Amino acid sequence: MKEGFRQSMAWLHTWAGLVFGWLLFAIFLTGTLSYFKAEINHWSQPEIPSRALNSAASLDLAQRYLQTHAAGAGSWFIDLPSEREPELSVSWRPAGGGRGDSTQKVLDPATGSELQARDSRGGDFFYRFHFQLQMPHPWGRWLSTFCALMMFVGLITGIITHKKIFKEFFTFRPGKAQRSWLDGHNAIGVLVLPFHLMISYSSLVIFMALVMPASIAVSYNNDTRAFFSDVFGIPQSVKATGKAAEPLPLSTLYAKVQEQVPGARIAWVEVQNPGDENARVRVTRYSGDRIAHLRGGGWLFDGVSGTHLSSDFADTTPMLISGGFYGLHLGEFAGPVLRWLYFFFGLAGTAVIGTGLVMWLGKRQLKHAKSGVQPFELRLVEVLNIASMSGLILAVAGFFWANRLIPAFQEGRADAEINTFFLIWGLSLLHALLRPGRKAWGEQLAVAAVFYLALPLINAWTTGQGLNHSIRVGDWSMAGFDLTALGCGLFLYWAARKMLLPPVVAPKRAPKVAKAAALIESEVK
Repeated sequence: MKEGFRQSMAWLHTWAGLVFGWLLFAIFLTGTLSYFKAEINHWSQPEIPSRALNSAASLDLAQRYLQTHAAGAGSWFIDLPSEREPELSVSWRPAGGGRGDSTQKVLDPATGSELQARDSRGGDFFYRFHFQLQMPHPWGRWLSTFCALMMFVGLITGIITHKKIFKEFFTFRPGKAQRSWLDGHNAIGVLVLPFHLMISYSSLVIFMALVMPASIAVSYNNDTRAFFSDVFGIPQSVKATGKAAEPLPLSTLYAKVQEQVPGARIAWVEVQNPGDENARVRVTRYSGDRIAHLRGGGWLFDGVSGTHLSSDFADTTPMLISGGFYGLHLGEFAGPVLRWLYFFFGLAGTAVIGTGLVMWLGKRQLKHAKSGVQPFELRLVEVLNIASMSGLILAVAGFFWANRLIPAFQEGRADAEINTFFLIWGLSLLHALLRPGRKAWGEQLAVAAVFYLALPLINAWTTGQGLNHSIRVGDWSMAGFDLTALGCGLFLYWAARKMLLPPVVAPKRAPKVAKAAALIESEVK
């Protein structure tokens, strides 16, 4: 290896970060927003009120509604409200029907009455974009997983490259241009390094069957469905007898679950053959009750007699390891404090990627500062940096504005929100092409600051559920969203002001500047 091992790792760290940095920034930012997916969903559908939780009462209300409106269905599905998502959702499908045949309604968990909520994907849009990139299956998952691999490579090569990595954690020199960017990049990277390693590696574990299917294909003769059936278990369907029978109240089965596991939270209830002598009820535990995210677990009851037929919890060691990585990545087990830590660590990861892209460009722009002419490839990187960072932040704000400004019951409004997101993102790219780099940064950040600062006002104006209302009724999900928007707006205002004010030119000290440049060069290499 002509340049030496550490220099080769520095080269790999630099170019893996540059080529995949723009996509990684979007993946990390939307993934960070996904830690508050439930709260964003609640904010996006203000028609659903926040109520005190009573799972047993909600089950009876849902059962009563389904008996009235879906008595002849082949299956019922009930999604119970939680501390973070207040909606009580019910759906049903005809016997022999598939997912596309389902009918879904949202109920008030306190009264059981049907609610008319605006159509919005809310936090689910960012969650899906995070690992699918709004691309057809499986191409988006392939690309995002490969980006995660490159992030993991970047972390390992970064550790190897910076031999004084922990010393650099305690070093930050503000007002030193490139030196400050490098100090910030190193300090943030070291601070949240364990979190970033966990997030990157666990994402590879989650999609291991997709990206490393060879062993599964050989062992199961290309029958991946059989593999997932063995690993997760596929509930067996039972045929209806055609003989009517009085169903047992679902709250009674909920009480039986509580007897077995006191305090267990229930997320999902499925009823097969409702109203039939051969009815079956499957009760699924809330996945956030423990760290390991295990799919397919639950209790199976006879829907008429209430007999406990079986419990299905995949607690084998391989499943616990896989589910543990899955659970750590999703963070559903996290309480409010830990969830905020996840959020800030995710923002830190986004900042590490962003500072890396800025450093790469700034270092090369210095070489052409005297000529005043920027090569095409550097201008291209500059435009992509602006659009992928400030443009994306602006697009996220535009998505939330669309949620409030598009008429609540307009046809296809969920798609219109997403189209607004991509339209603003595309316009930010056009703006970055037409404006000088520093001004483009400042102008986009300034507009984003206005968008975020105005969000609580727009929320109050369009829904009547502003900060004064949400704090008074104790709806902290709604209030937390508005307060976070204000915090983001203030930070973006500060950043925009920094970019739009004329840069401070330090007096020339050629020897020290040259020495500093040589130091940066040696540390990067």
